[in-house]
Amino acid sequence: MKFQPDQFGSAITGYGPGWVAVAGQRIAHSLVLHPDGQRSAWPPRHFADLGAADFAPLARERPELVVFGSGERLRFPRPAWVRALIEAGIGIETMDTPAACRTYNILAGEGRRVVAALLVEPGEAGPDALK
Repeated sequence: MKFQPDQFGSAITGYGPGWVAVAGQRIAHSLVLHPDGQRSAWPPRHFADLGAADFAPLARERPELVVFGSGERLRFPRPAWVRALIEAGIGIETMDTPAACRTYNILAGEGRRVVAALLVEPGEAGPDALK
């Protein structure tokens, strides 16, 4: 899928199996997009690798919402994993990673303080959506 460029620097410009493109740069690992426009690698490579230690640092960002992309299919995090977010009064929305990409772009484009935590599981790279 191809997106049109947006007005903010951390726009997700494409995605496919095993990758996400941010500002035109293709990334083949899980990542976090921060409210200030920065991005960072996120350690989990598979849903089974996730735990509370992966979600707790997201609460330090103090976003109003975390959009969690759970990979190519919808899978919900265990309540214990997101406890730090809940206790901090931070909302979390879970969806598959393609839907999370679209949702993040809309919310960030509106200027909302949103963090995207995107699980990008290894897989065959599909056709380049940026062509």
